[in-house]
Amino acid sequence: MKNQSVINNIDWPLVLLYAALVVLGWMTIYSASLPLEETSIFDLGQIYGKQMLFIMMSIPLISVILSLDAKIYEKYSLIFYILTLILLAGLFVAGKTIKGQTNWYAFGGFSIQPSEFAKIGTALILSKYLSDVQINLKNTNHQLIAFGILALPIMLIMLQPDAGSAMIFFSFVLVLHREGLPAWYLWTGFLAIVLFLAALLIKFQFLFIYIVAGVIIHYVLTRRARRNIILYGISLVAMIGFSYSVDYVFENVLEDHQKDRINVLFDKNVNQKAEGYNLNQSMIAIGSGSWLGKGYLEGTQTKGGFVPEQHTDYIFTTVGEEWGFTGAIVVIILFVALLLRILYLAERQKSRFSRTYGYCVAAILFMHFFVNIAMLIKLFPTIGVPLPFFSYGGSSLFAFTTLLFIFIKLDANKVNEW
Repeated sequence: MKNQSVINNIDWPLVLLYAALVVLGWMTIYSASLPLEETSIFDLGQIYGKQMLFIMMSIPLISVILSLDAKIYEKYSLIFYILTLILLAGLFVAGKTIKGQTNWYAFGGFSIQPSEFAKIGTALILSKYLSDVQINLKNTNHQLIAFGILALPIMLIMLQPDAGSAMIFFSFVLVLHREGLPAWYLWTGFLAIVLFLAALLIKFQFLFIYIVAGVIIHYVLTRRARRNIILYGISLVAMIGFSYSVDYVFENVLEDHQKDRINVLFDKNVNQKAEGYNLNQSMIAIGSGSWLGKGYLEGTQTKGGFVPEQHTDYIFTTVGEEWGFTGAIVVIILFVALLLRILYLAERQKSRFSRTYGYCVAAILFMHFFVNIAMLIKLFPTIGVPLPFFSYGGSSLFAFTTLLFIFIKLDANKVNEW
């Protein structure tokens, strides 16, 4: 009777949103990888055939997730987390190197990317840690432990190296903020990003003047009770020092391909036939779709193979070309609806673990969604971040499915919590 009540309380709107995105994702992959000769949609020699297999395999995966006791995910969260760390570390022994990155295990014709599953393990252990009634994120020691939980997988992923996957873990800071982390952490991170970009675009002497003027204006406008001239002085020195160091970091720390991606973003010394080719072709494909698109399976840029990796990181270009601005907006609305539904359900949870995990799910999906689309329209440097439920790949589909349906299970189980 207990299990029956859980099944009856599954949030079907969330499940339907998931199903809609998976189906649309497969349709897009089919279009982006369709060969000239007609074949079966189950042809495992084709990318769309493999993705269909991955989708079919997701069904029993969902059944297992929903059939397990919801308490297992909280009780064994540390084990899940440790297992993902072991898988990440094991790559340096048995991993397969592709394009300079050792982030895959290869099994015959299939492969698995542990960093996708590490997000689930991290979400579970972070939720478990924050669910302790004694944890207060205004306490410095508790903050350090929380950041330490995030730092371990980030370091292992950066060593692969895979900056794109590592960056996704910073989305957990939004969860920490929701659970009590002081807001100045977010503002500091945002300011660091702004200063980094400004230092690349503006000469240091002018940026110096802007920083000093900005600090003075903020000091004058801030209420007297909150003024602390020493803190303002430290902040001023830190911002100037950080801005001055950007050129050195850019020239001596970043790899050539990382510098190329930033230069492409700002149109600085870009060769459109080399480092600027991918982004240029993706923008041409999206722009050519106009308002209503060229029609499903009718994308000339897609069929011509002009956009590299179109079935993975650049999958949204097919949406833009074939379905146009209207279709792209529909897909974006579906993603936004999914995220808002998760946040709504997270706030309804009776346990802090379930609520925090829900926010982790929303944060991870949002970061993937935002970065993937932003990089295709030149709002973010190009990095390898898949679009959830759309990009080709078994690892990403299984990981996103597991991530989401654990939360669906936790939400359905709230009828049994007091």
